[in-house]
Amino acid sequence: MKRLIYLMIALTMFISCVNAKTKKQTEKSKSNAVEVLYFHGKQRCITCRSIEALTKEVLEKDFKKEMNNKKIVFKVIDITENEALADKYEVSWSSLILDKKGKIINLTDMGFSYAKNQPDVFKAKLKDELSKILK
Repeated sequence: MKRLIYLMIALTMFISCVNAKTKKQTEKSKSNAVEVLYFHGKQRCITCRSIEALTKEVLEKDFKKEMNNKKIVFKVIDITENEALADKYEVSWSSLILDKKGKIINLTDMGFSYAKNQPDVFKAKLKDELSKILK
């Protein structure tokens, strides 16, 4: 009986160590990911919707591999439902942010300048910024 108790304790400790290592690896892989964050409010203008749609298009077309292996993570965030996250990035209206390990690139002005009337320019600039931050 004593052996069984020691075996159970050893097994529990082993499982705990394995789970801790797996969790650390997951956290590490998340921290290496580029987060593409699109913030929006309840009401969105045509340009706001264009920024989201074109960003999805660029990610699905040009960065599909990176999306599949979680090197890029795309999040659409409603500011009214995620005020803490909006505060962290200091946004209060529609915004497009790239974040890799705390290196933040705000593409909001670029998005509003090009998404609606010059979508090809928007896509090229977004692709360029993503390529740079992935290096």
